[in-house]
Amino acid sequence: MNVATPISSKNTATASAVRATVCPHDCPSACALEVDLTAEGRVGRVRGANANSYTAGVICAKVARYAERLYHPDRLLTPKRRKGAKGEGVWQEISWEAALDEIANAFVKAEAAHGSEAIWPYFYAGTMGQVQRDSIERLRHAKRYSGFFGSICTNMAWTGYVLGTGALRGPDPREMAKSDCIVIWGTNPVATQVNVMTHAVKARKERGAKIVVVDIYDSPTMKQADIKVILKPGTDAALACAIMHIAFRDGYADRAYMDTFADDPAGLEAHLKTRTPEWASAITGLPVEEIETFARLVGTTKKTFFRLGYGFTRQRNGTMSMHAALSIATVLGSWQYEGGGAFHNNGEIFRLDKRELMGTGYLDPSIRMLDQSQIGRVLTGDPVALRQGGPVTALLIQNTNPMNIAPEQRLVRQGFARSDLFVAVHEQFMTETADMADIVLPATMFVEHDDLYRAGGQNHILLGPKLVEPPETVRTNLFVIEELAKRLGVAHYPGFGLSEREHIDRMLLPNGLPGYDQLSVDKWIDCQPAFEDAHYLNGFGYPDGKFRFRPDWSNGPSPNKTPESIGPLGPHAEFPVFPDQVDVIELADAEHPFRLATSPARNFLNSTFAETKTSREKEGRPEVMIHPDDAQALGIVDGAVVRIGNRRGALRIHAKIMPGARRGVLIAEGLWPNKAHLDGEGINVLTGADPVAPYGGAAVHDNRVWLTKDEA
Repeated sequence: MNVATPISSKNTATASAVRATVCPHDCPSACALEVDLTAEGRVGRVRGANANSYTAGVICAKVARYAERLYHPDRLLTPKRRKGAKGEGVWQEISWEAALDEIANAFVKAEAAHGSEAIWPYFYAGTMGQVQRDSIERLRHAKRYSGFFGSICTNMAWTGYVLGTGALRGPDPREMAKSDCIVIWGTNPVATQVNVMTHAVKARKERGAKIVVVDIYDSPTMKQADIKVILKPGTDAALACAIMHIAFRDGYADRAYMDTFADDPAGLEAHLKTRTPEWASAITGLPVEEIETFARLVGTTKKTFFRLGYGFTRQRNGTMSMHAALSIATVLGSWQYEGGGAFHNNGEIFRLDKRELMGTGYLDPSIRMLDQSQIGRVLTGDPVALRQGGPVTALLIQNTNPMNIAPEQRLVRQGFARSDLFVAVHEQFMTETADMADIVLPATMFVEHDDLYRAGGQNHILLGPKLVEPPETVRTNLFVIEELAKRLGVAHYPGFGLSEREHIDRMLLPNGLPGYDQLSVDKWIDCQPAFEDAHYLNGFGYPDGKFRFRPDWSNGPSPNKTPESIGPLGPHAEFPVFPDQVDVIELADAEHPFRLATSPARNFLNSTFAETKTSREKEGRPEVMIHPDDAQALGIVDGAVVRIGNRRGALRIHAKIMPGARRGVLIAEGLWPNKAHLDGEGINVLTGADPVAPYGGAAVHDNRVWLTKDEA
């Protein structure tokens, strides 16, 4: 049976305990958790840790009911070998030894036939634990397998922010509670990062702060707003430019601050002369008065905190949109004040030494880097995606589900169906990627192994200790990497042969941080920099200390910059000198009159939790939200089946008629499994994998489509 038992001998059948850990999932919060271990040795209630000043006792409902996932009857519990055709679902249970031997043998054969780059270890953020997520990189570098360019999530947002600030850090996100105005831009934290709302609502209750939400539809977060700003997808930069135009026009701009801390405020002001509210209204769909009201509020409120999300950057102009929205805080001088400034991610503050964990000492820069987002193109032999190299004939997949989450799904499916492609998947459930594998291995969940976490959306390093024993036949990611290293002849390389706790110590101790033993007592480390550093009052991250209104779009800094062998990507040459609206997006046209965004759902997290009964029941079914006027024009009624498509493909889906977005905008919430859709194909059939300027990324919210009634 799948019964987890507590590690500590103190947690016997006659006593229960509360243990500290951290949520492992792909979310900026990395919430500090308290987990009840029942007297029977099972995980019970999961709740937020009150003692953690960011989590503040609040977590999302899907994680609060984690026991439903941990003890799910469909959880993978034994290694399996495919017996029938790919995707047929016929499996044979095998031993761990046999499974690992088969994977290693397949990799050896692939390397012998096509060279080491024929193997592509493929992973992502199904766990944010440093050890269990990133150890696969150590095997990659040791064996000279194809590199992994992790582009799908963060590139546009991080690049746009860092091109302005020169660093990936910002004001303490807990300062939202001390703000007089919180602007939540391009993110839906009620559904995706609930702690943002904890601190924003506290400011409203205690200080009378206003909450402004900027998004493309009336999301759950929008319903909490004092001011709603609903614009067309991909037009955020136009709105930002108009706000800055008004700031210069009406005297809200802090010229003294900019003279000290910005590169070319005079040039920006001249550039923005024609970026009027009327100009922005025609682009965004916002009434002029709404733009004026928004600009007046932030312009007259010194303590304005711009909380900038990922969602609005998942457009082909997303990097520029992030930079433009970020620039408002510099024009207004908001950085000077506690509760003011602009925050996106704190990724650079944590000082973890990951060289040994990831094996960077034996990384060879001549090995090709393949783009995560373009897995469909890679597996179907696109020479550009393959960097003009040989085919990929073997995959090891951990912590991700590309058969569901990757763009250009028809190419992805075609690639996975290749008879000459060997696929090993290490997973917790039989995902749609696992369905296409040759070998499937059962993986532990976060309470069943030790790991270390860092919270990009806040300021803590957190320890996630092993709380319960996993089922007897389930193994950690680290175990799989270590065992393959032995079979592939690289187990003697530095970094191999260490336990999770040893890796954690080696990440922390070299930089003077407390190790595993101390963290097991302290639970987390607050890494927030001093106020002056977090607010860039000692200068921004460039050598001259100045914010860049004029970023170098082709050569500027980024935390995940494309390697020199690839160089800048996408139409970066079309980006202007200063913040501006750049229509490199998929604009609607006569053939495709609608713009589609694939926004997150409240009860799913990417493809995770889509397997749990409660999450599926709360979400209902795959639907596309349509404006009532658009539905009426097409003769579509609520609940009807419609067809939606573009040059990449088409699918059928139920219509949900509701106001709350601009006309011509469609919203499909939630990354439902492909098989949950009417024809077995999911929403990513419609999304593209062409790289976003300047350093790549997937513009999954930027899709022009047609929409018709289903006449079948």
